[in-house]
Amino acid sequence: MEVTTHGIAVHHVAHGSGRPVVVLHGAGVDHREAEACFEPALAAAGGLRRVYADVPGHGRTPAPPALRSEDDVVDVLTGFVEVVAREAGGGPVLLVGHSAGAHDARGIASRRPDLVSGLALVCPLVAGGHDVPAHAPVVRDDDLGDAEFRGYFVVQTPAMLDRYRRFVEPGAALADAAANARIGERWEITGPDDPDAAPYAGPVLVVAGRRDSFVGYAGAVGLLGRYPRATLAVVDEAGHALPHERPAVLAGLLADWVERVRGA
Repeated sequence: MEVTTHGIAVHHVAHGSGRPVVVLHGAGVDHREAEACFEPALAAAGGLRRVYADVPGHGRTPAPPALRSEDDVVDVLTGFVEVVAREAGGGPVLLVGHSAGAHDARGIASRRPDLVSGLALVCPLVAGGHDVPAHAPVVRDDDLGDAEFRGYFVVQTPAMLDRYRRFVEPGAALADAAANARIGERWEITGPDDPDAAPYAGPVLVVAGRRDSFVGYAGAVGLLGRYPRATLAVVDEAGHALPHERPAVLAGLLADWVERVRGA
């Protein structure tokens, strides 16, 4: 399916019916990784229409030359969320993001808090300088997979390699490297970390991997000051691929978050 906003056709897939939850994947993949990681938990929550979008420059959503920065990407994604909300009757949506998708989700909630009833940020990319731990696998196998797999996962097992090959590699093959390099030169987003801006007041979940060697966990911990209704979890034995590596922990945290949004 596609929704056109700001002149860009945003490809997405959707499942179920009910209150919409929009899920944004990280950099260099497409909606299939987010769908594989979040669909079991969100489907189990019941009463949600789960919408997984390809972020511009990924999957089947183009990133034309007019997109010059991540602020431009957030403009497009905000328009997409507006359409999803309107098609569902006009109420706000739940918004989930992993990695750079969490960065984009924060931008949307900062610009249009009226569109977002709750915000879940998993292994979020956060602007500013933060300590990032060295890559330290929990289960290490130097003969399993390739360097990309072993650099992403800290749980290096045949089951995780299967997930990597099924849900990460296919999207990586479709990413527009030139467009993402252009946008990445201006990757910080205006708004969410502005000290003079009002903090987002809805229910928030922040989850980080203790062994995340991509974005670390210190930036995620620092987000508590921006979100007065945030739950924070720093999960041991997980890295940036936490949604693959610790799905049961993530499912419990998401279930609690959905209930908090429903009760807000």
